[in-house]
Amino acid sequence: MRKSVLIFLVTNILIVALLVHSLWVLITLLFVNGSEDQISRAELPAPNSNVISSRPQLIPKIIHQTYINESIPAHWQGPQQSCLDLHPDYEYKLWTDKKSREFISTEYPWFLETFDGYEFPIQRADAIRYFVLAHFGGIYIDLDDGCNRSLDPLLAYSAWVRRTTPTGISNDVMGAVPRHPFFLKAIDSLPDYNRNWVMPYITVMASTGPLFLSIIWRHYNSATPSPLENDRVRVLFPDEYNNHPWSFFTHHRGSSWHGSDVRLIFWMGHHWALLTFMGCLVSFTVIFFVWWFCNRTVLKGGRKTSFLPEGIRSVIYRSVSGKKDYELVDRHEV
Repeated sequence: MRKSVLIFLVTNILIVALLVHSLWVLITLLFVNGSEDQISRAELPAPNSNVISSRPQLIPKIIHQTYINESIPAHWQGPQQSCLDLHPDYEYKLWTDKKSREFISTEYPWFLETFDGYEFPIQRADAIRYFVLAHFGGIYIDLDDGCNRSLDPLLAYSAWVRRTTPTGISNDVMGAVPRHPFFLKAIDSLPDYNRNWVMPYITVMASTGPLFLSIIWRHYNSATPSPLENDRVRVLFPDEYNNHPWSFFTHHRGSSWHGSDVRLIFWMGHHWALLTFMGCLVSFTVIFFVWWFCNRTVLKGGRKTSFLPEGIRSVIYRSVSGKKDYELVDRHEV
């Protein structure tokens, strides 16, 4: 095999290996759906079953929600009220921007600089939900999610999250006991993931949103492959979430923080096949050009095949037989 081809292949293999290593957690999210931790419909009591009262209560009866202030928009008052009506014996905590900052400043001052430094308000709304679950325990519910039945059966699990599509988990409804190790890991990881990815949607998703939580979920499960029952993070699948009359939640109009860049993201999601084809075409074109350039310019000797300027070529030389005369050395001999 020609040296030029060998170097080209080795270089590309190293680049691909580096990319796979860097993106390995994201790649695994395409294939891991959390089915081993699924809260199955078989283990959940029916909405009016007498079995509900006999189940253990691990998670405290607290409902957490977040908003800018206490003036909830009209289109979210219905979902909010449905949760209040179905859970009169639950404590209700609405975390406004002011209350959230005061809580972080008092209880977690090490995070206040990161909290204040977030570019988008939704990042603070994301972050506070992890902190209050880690601190108080309870169930967090987005304002655009209403309650369809009592959440008491979900109190029997030390921590649970919702499965989302196409990959990973969501942070719109979650439950946990105080100081559950998964949510402790989440709040501890927030400063490390505070990066700007240019596009607001990607920045939010990867720094505090569902993608961030999904990555932490994968790291957590990888670090504890056989966790104790109280350390497990159980997963609520779509059927138990809101697909049926016996599901726990109803979903309403939301995504109030989405900007114009989201239209591009969603368009890409709907045209993933075309984009994959175009990406492969561009990749093969670039690879072919790199191979041609390396073979033509760098790896072949002689003036006729090199496009390097004479000034650059002249700086590559060696001593011959201890004399002060020097000759140009081909790159493949170095």
